[in-house]
Amino acid sequence: MNLHPFIQRFRQRFGEVESLLSSPDAFAQPQRGQELTREHSRLRELVAAGERYLKAESELAENQELLKAEPAGSEMAVMASEEIQRLNGELSRLTDQLRAGILPPNPTDSRNSILELRAAAGGAESALFAADLLRMYQRYAETQGWKFEVMDASPSDLGGYKEAIVSVTGPDVFKRLKYESGVHRVQRVPATEAQGRIHTSTITVAVMPEAEEVDVVIKPEDLEINVCRAGGHGGQGVNTTDSAVRIFHKPSGLEVRCQDGRSQQKNKAQAMTVLRSRLLERKVAEENAKYAAARKEQVGTGERSEKSRTYNFPQNRVTDHRINLTLYNLAAVLEGDLDPLVQPLMTDDVERRLAELNQ
Repeated sequence: MNLHPFIQRFRQRFGEVESLLSSPDAFAQPQRGQELTREHSRLRELVAAGERYLKAESELAENQELLKAEPAGSEMAVMASEEIQRLNGELSRLTDQLRAGILPPNPTDSRNSILELRAAAGGAESALFAADLLRMYQRYAETQGWKFEVMDASPSDLGGYKEAIVSVTGPDVFKRLKYESGVHRVQRVPATEAQGRIHTSTITVAVMPEAEEVDVVIKPEDLEINVCRAGGHGGQGVNTTDSAVRIFHKPSGLEVRCQDGRSQQKNKAQAMTVLRSRLLERKVAEENAKYAAARKEQVGTGERSEKSRTYNFPQNRVTDHRINLTLYNLAAVLEGDLDPLVQPLMTDDVERRLAELNQ
């Protein structure tokens, strides 16, 4: 793909957006002003990537000519060869970034997220694995500079979690975490296994963009709100005050509870955030289902396996089944080194969306 026309297009639109933002009326409508600010930030990165791409492309051509002109094995030839290798790597990375920039931006990519983990098949071992993944996501959030806050959790008897709901805030949270949704399978010898047999357990992970008030309308009369005493492992005061909040949304039948904080108002606000995000997820899923049904008639199904990722402890292996990617660095992944999985998933998503765009 020739990226030069797109680089020029990014430059042109960047200039247009800068002019719009310098207008006195730019923030007359706050939502429009925020949209322009986000677009300006996105285009600034793409223009900078485009400039680096053109420079690297020019330097690559120069070094290729130098390599041809110099005797094989000479010091200059070796240096040129090393520089060619470096520039090819840089161009590959910049190409991915620029190709992604061609696609219309997903408005939810820049949002904070609600992360929900639930133990599924495997009983106590599933709950223990949920605790491992919760820690993995917390470590990943730390590497990204995100804020990670557990909003509600149901501990299991052995120290795991039957369920955990987390708020993750920071730049591009949903853009990177959305690929974690799905069924995560673990294969290992559980701590409770006396005979050393490998067990297979699963947990489900759901990642939802945090909904804004304009995304979904929630009428006060549609809510049933109850307060109660928080349960589980609580410190002094947590289990002795009516701080836990349960919200039931009558039209959808959705129920949300939050008991992590001591403040009833904070728990209520967090529960409303989760409710909005679940309603938004349902709304988006309904629209996607309509689109998928219409598309299936034209090109057939493109659905992926329900099993999204496997963590195999005996082989030190992590396999993402959606893109057939296998890595042998399980320990590093569980310590929060998720980018070697996230980045290929992002690239695959861009490739599929570009293919659909060209059909």
